[in-house]
Amino acid sequence: MDKSWMHSDRRSKAYELGVEAFLNFAVENLLTTTHIRCPCVKCVNLKLFGVGIIRDHVYFNGVDQSYKNWTFHGEPWEATTNASRNVEEDDGHSRYSFVSEEIDMDDNDFGDFGSDPYEFANVIGDGDQPVYPGCRKYTKLSALVKLYNLKAKHGMSDVCFTELLILQRDLLPEGNTIPTSMYVAKKTLCALGLSYEKMHACPNDCILYRKEYEDSTNCPTCGISRWKEGKDSILKEGVPAKVVWYFPPIPRFKRMFQSHETAKSLTWHAARKSIDGKMSHPADSPSWKLLDDKWPEIGNEPRNLRLALSSDGFNPHSSLSSRYSCWPVILVTYNLPPWLCMKRKFMMLTLLISDPKQPGNDIDVYLEPLIDDLTSLWDGIRGVRQRAAFNGKPEYGIPPEPLTGEEVLHMVENGDRVCWKKKSIFFDLEYWKYLPVRHALDVMHIEKNVCDSIIGTLLEIPGKNKDGIAARLDLLNMGVKIDLQPEYGERCTRLPPGPWNLSRAEKREVCNSFYGMKVPEGYSSNIKNLVS
Repeated sequence: MDKSWMHSDRRSKAYELGVEAFLNFAVENLLTTTHIRCPCVKCVNLKLFGVGIIRDHVYFNGVDQSYKNWTFHGEPWEATTNASRNVEEDDGHSRYSFVSEEIDMDDNDFGDFGSDPYEFANVIGDGDQPVYPGCRKYTKLSALVKLYNLKAKHGMSDVCFTELLILQRDLLPEGNTIPTSMYVAKKTLCALGLSYEKMHACPNDCILYRKEYEDSTNCPTCGISRWKEGKDSILKEGVPAKVVWYFPPIPRFKRMFQSHETAKSLTWHAARKSIDGKMSHPADSPSWKLLDDKWPEIGNEPRNLRLALSSDGFNPHSSLSSRYSCWPVILVTYNLPPWLCMKRKFMMLTLLISDPKQPGNDIDVYLEPLIDDLTSLWDGIRGVRQRAAFNGKPEYGIPPEPLTGEEVLHMVENGDRVCWKKKSIFFDLEYWKYLPVRHALDVMHIEKNVCDSIIGTLLEIPGKNKDGIAARLDLLNMGVKIDLQPEYGERCTRLPPGPWNLSRAEKREVCNSFYGMKVPEGYSSNIKNLVS
């Protein structure tokens, strides 16, 4: 079709005939006259209008001359083959390489961004469209991703980011495609699959306001309000007291299989063989083999995903004085070869829990949406703390046989919870009770916590001293070191000194030892600075 009219004078007959031909072409191909993307220089195919409004926009604002392939209006899209084959530009780099680096995607990952074909064409079109006429370094998409990364890196507010976009649009040449608001920018980036769900939660970690509690305004367990309380003790209706971010993994799993190279890597484990008989990959583990044997329909299809879940808390403000913490929940795909499975782009953030206090045992409440998704994937594929033994004497007996998952589940469900405070939500997954290894402990983290507890107990640091009334009562209950039992007085309870209690002079010697400690570079932080 002749598109020379796009460069003609808007008052000319050629421009008038071209506009009518374009509108007729769009109506015939899209079979609608009310929901057509407007190609004027202000709307740049982001807004939908009727034919009459679009005609006015194209006359008053002018047509976007960089819109050469009418992909949004029914013309076959030529850039799909270029994107899938990674056609090289004149400078030898893929036109999508910048975006791939910024958001950790392969070029093949541009295969699909959702079920909406218009949304897909929109994103790919943004990857082809220069940020302003004649620009070869940045496309509309790559520039937007770069700007959004700056927003996240430096903590810009939405208002600040919107003003920055407006300034950028004014600074760049006329006809540039920089969005004019945070809303439009976020709408464009959501098509990349970066969407999430904000879920309201009870401040006491009792429930998530979803499913049957979606419309509740008070927690059915503790009765506390769903809404945040202001400084004047007045509830701010509509402002949640606590929010959890959930990033659904299923759309990202689909994207992995829509990439030819990634889909091939997901079956790598089936072709490999363990040469030396040792466990060099999770595929060699008993858990992997048990799933293959117990559910052959799972093991016979190498594309079925084997996932690991990891979570830990951290202080996002990097300040020891701040009690604020974030708890990310991350999924790792073990199907991939070792050199890929631990790369950042294949580590999926599924949950982000933020609160001054850690969730503890109540983390199951926040894992509910993730477990629901994992259960749906699974259904889709298938259609006693021994106190008597601790008597203070050497133990020469053989270790007891570890409990199976089925035995653990039976004990927990029958109320025999000597070792467990609750039933883990992971037992809702049908296969969980059969796994020989259900949890992997972070040894380095445990060592750090044990070291903290030892030092806190030796130096009697408030809040970190494990030698308290409860610990002494446990010793008394087990018949160990009875002479250290608490001595109750009229005003206070006295704990007799134990062999681990240090005198003031001994504590000073310990601190002097830390103060003069020297370790190899990079071995640890400067311990000297931590000693008063």
